[in-house]
Amino acid sequence: MREEAVMNMSAAMKNKISSNVDELMAKYDKGSRYRVLSGAQGKIVSALLFCFTVFQLYYGIRGGIDAQIARSIHLAFGLTAVFFLYPTSSKMDKYSLHPLDCILGILAGACCLYVVVFFEDIVMRQGLINGMDMIVGGIAVLLVLEAARRMIGLPMVVISLGFILYALLGRSIPGALGHRGVSLEGLVQHLFYTTEGIMGLPIQVSSTFIFIFLLFGAYLEKTGMGEFFIDLANSVAGSSPGGPAKVAVISSACMGTLSGSSVANVVGTGSFTIPMMKRLGYKGEFAGAVEATASTGGQLMPPIMGAAAFLLAEITGTPYSKVILAAAIPAVLYYLGVFIGVHFEAKKLGLKGLPKEEIPKFSTVMKTRGQLIIPIFVVIGLLSSGWSPIYAALGAVASTIVCAAIKKETRLSFMDIIQGMVAGAKSALTVIAACACAGIITGVVTKTGLGLKVGSILVGIANGNLILTLFFTMITSLILGIGVPTTANYVITSTIAAPAILLITDAAGVPVVPVLAAHLFVFYFGIIADVTPPVCLAAVAAAGVAKSEPMETGMQATRLAIGAFLIPYMFVISPDLIMINPGPTVISSIITAIIGICCVSIGLTGFFKAKMNVIERILFIIAGLLTLKPGYKTDLLGLVLIAVVYYLQTKKLKNNK
Repeated sequence: MREEAVMNMSAAMKNKISSNVDELMAKYDKGSRYRVLSGAQGKIVSALLFCFTVFQLYYGIRGGIDAQIARSIHLAFGLTAVFFLYPTSSKMDKYSLHPLDCILGILAGACCLYVVVFFEDIVMRQGLINGMDMIVGGIAVLLVLEAARRMIGLPMVVISLGFILYALLGRSIPGALGHRGVSLEGLVQHLFYTTEGIMGLPIQVSSTFIFIFLLFGAYLEKTGMGEFFIDLANSVAGSSPGGPAKVAVISSACMGTLSGSSVANVVGTGSFTIPMMKRLGYKGEFAGAVEATASTGGQLMPPIMGAAAFLLAEITGTPYSKVILAAAIPAVLYYLGVFIGVHFEAKKLGLKGLPKEEIPKFSTVMKTRGQLIIPIFVVIGLLSSGWSPIYAALGAVASTIVCAAIKKETRLSFMDIIQGMVAGAKSALTVIAACACAGIITGVVTKTGLGLKVGSILVGIANGNLILTLFFTMITSLILGIGVPTTANYVITSTIAAPAILLITDAAGVPVVPVLAAHLFVFYFGIIADVTPPVCLAAVAAAGVAKSEPMETGMQATRLAIGAFLIPYMFVISPDLIMINPGPTVISSIITAIIGICCVSIGLTGFFKAKMNVIERILFIIAGLLTLKPGYKTDLLGLVLIAVVYYLQTKKLKNNK
């Protein structure tokens, strides 16, 4: 009876809170500000999204379509749906289609299908475009920018326009960044009629791996997987000191499998966890920071790390199964740092866990919805067995529907399956807009060689020093990541910042940093920009839920996310941590990394066995940094400092008694 009461109370609380989720998402995430259409308009848009998914499933299963044609069809569906679903401004009517948006949607689809219809003719002209090509291509570029503005916001559009101007005005730019310039005709041809620009690698990955995994995520959400993660985390950690904060950490890490958006993760889980944390005694700023940090890290957590991870695999030429293997240890270290920070903050404040009557029993949670976790293991198993990500995702979609059917409470009806196809296509629109707009940036970079120019400048400033180059690359990635979604964020940092790291070579001219390590480095810092002031989108969203001060929330989140600022340096210097040719020292590297992350988190929190003074905190942080640095001498020195602080803390504890 108690278990039923807990589950019913939990469900009632979720129903009450979920009514605010859509409002919060619309406020902090542009991708959630879509029209709610009914009647004939709603049916037309739903049919469009359904057909989009049918095409993607056909292409994923059968293939056999030229890559550029498939990308054009993918973009035609995506851009048309964007203009139909997303109004020009938030002030416009969100319950009916505006005639202008209908025209723009049809025009965007027609521009993309122009490539499909005249594909052979365009190919035969070998890069030469005629007047009609120029008009269609120019309109398409402008519509891509407008779609990105509606879905993502102005920062991405401003960056893209800056790159376009850089391409056109190259002759007028002085110094090392100058180039011979690109004509308007040549730029349009390169951006729209080749696989180097809008139809380039980002859209290729969006049209293959990303779409199917987003469809998988849509079905997981349809079965109530998000609620299952929260209940599961509650049953495991809810009663421990600072329980709700630990629930936020665990559930947000799991929610990374459902969403590639930090803001979506924050609002989705934060609507439940932040009020619980505040009720327990955490300040609003800290509660928001915990959720922002944990939700942002969801994109770093295998097996599904958000859309950008698939781009990383393609750009580096690394099988996705190796990418998730490489990301596993750093992700665990990141969440360990957050978890330790949360635990000792609770100890410092004397906070307890949730009352037992509010915590669902683990066995009950597993008995009710435990079968929903099977598809996650299916994905891991298929990827580990050498299946391509597309077929692994298709298998996961099928297993989700089958596993949901085991229990009546989670079973999907025929209409649920159809709605899941529509929801999957809708969830892909933000990624499509971001990838298409990012294609403009990569197109300019490949046309002008900007990536190598910036890389050479950064290496020159660092005078060839690896640590300084990494530091400057980190700053560049954080700046480029401001206000830009993760997918586009990684495309920018991988083309502008990553080359700098790879320019550091040994005497034989071989890069001293493995390609995968360099790209994971910029991947991490591009993502962590979501909690780094001044913009810190995830922290601002969390502050909105917590009703706290945004910048203070961002500063607290940065402190909790300290692991994300240290771990990338660790795996660049010691690739053992990302399992690149792991040697005999891999176990000791992992152990000392765990000790180091824990020490830094504890030192920043200011509590261990008792409250720490300034000297103890500094010693503990130094000890953590020493053990993070590879080498037995620094490890031993770090352990000695840990022992000193442990002795001082033990003595202080005895004196207090």
